Amino acid sequence: MPADSTPGPGIPGAPGSKGPRHRARGRRRKPRSRRRTGLLVAAWTAAGIVVLGGSGAGYLYFKLNGNLRSVDIDQALGTDRPGRSGDGSENILVLGSDTRSGGNGKIGGGADDGTARSDTAMIVHVDQGHRRASVVSLPRDTLIDRPACTDTAGHQYPAAHEVMFNSAYATGGAACAVKTVESLTGLRMDHYLEIDFSGFQKLVDELGGVRVTTTEDIRDPDSHLDLKAGTHRLSGAQALGLVRTRHGVGDGSDLGRIQLQQAFVKALVAQVKDIGVLTSPKKLYDLADTATRTVTTDSGLGSVNSLMAFASGLKGIDASNLHMVTLPVRYDPADGNRVLVQEDKARQVWDALRNDRPVPKAATEGTATGEAADVVSAP
Repeated sequence: MPADSTPGPGIPGAPGSKGPRHRARGRRRKPRSRRRTGLLVAAWTAAGIVVLGGSGAGYLYFKLNGNLRSVDIDQALGTDRPGRSGDGSENILVLGSDTRSGGNGKIGGGADDGTARSDTAMIVHVDQGHRRASVVSLPRDTLIDRPACTDTAGHQYPAAHEVMFNSAYATGGAACAVKTVESLTGLRMDHYLEIDFSGFQKLVDELGGVRVTTTEDIRDPDSHLDLKAGTHRLSGAQALGLVRTRHGVGDGSDLGRIQLQQAFVKALVAQVKDIGVLTSPKKLYDLADTATRTVTTDSGLGSVNSLMAFASGLKGIDASNLHMVTLPVRYDPADGNRVLVQEDKARQVWDALRNDRPVPKAATEGTATGEAADVVSAP
């Protein structure tokens, strides 16, 4: 098993089991990373790509229903869930999985062990007017109490104490991940989107690359990334390397990587907005075909019609009104490779989303960040 997939405190061998915690000594370690991805945002963007074809070749997209994969989250979760907002705002849980099956093994590195983890997770809150969105990144290394859950096949899993956040998906898939996020936040997740390694890479290539500016050199042999400071149009492979890197910049932590991912998201959103000028039906179809083959959705988005309707509501959101934050956390004094939720500050974040307000600056001040801010931006 690759080093970065090593279970965290409370997961000595199987997801969810409780184990001893050891106090870290000296400087916080920088574990090697081969599994993390920032793939989640591409799933949200994929929905936007689909709707772009509506003007020139919309009739073709009805043929894409067969590409889509969906899971019935609502049936697995039942009725014991937070209520819907009722004001028109929506919360979408977007995950990037690290499965090594199929074409992902060569891209991600490591062997296929038959499991996948939610190596990247974001809550996307779209306001009631669908003009603004707040995105909250959830560090996979966060220690949480996972609730009892049932997967989409009906298998039940007991609750677990002080386990890594990403163990929820590894334990019971999408349904357990959603259940855990709803337990953590007190917010209902209205939709679910997931993307993997190869899907992310293909999407970026279909987009013709994504332009970013780096303020310093980034070199990370683990993610096969070597960028000089300056402006670059990243290929799919380079973009995947950027959102996976943790050693090439900052303090080598997952929190630093999240900052790179968030910067890439904004660049990606800006790139997708520009695609509207494309007039080639074939180009639009290729983008839609890749997008629909790439994502897994909840059953509510499991058709091209519903996905297009959903994406249409996001077209008014651009990088300037996309507010991105990280769940307020602090490093675990018992293990510097893990983080703990700062409950008071996190409550400010969840209250803001619940009341459809922007996340206040005070909610993230004084929290662990990862030291990679302002390294990557849209040009």
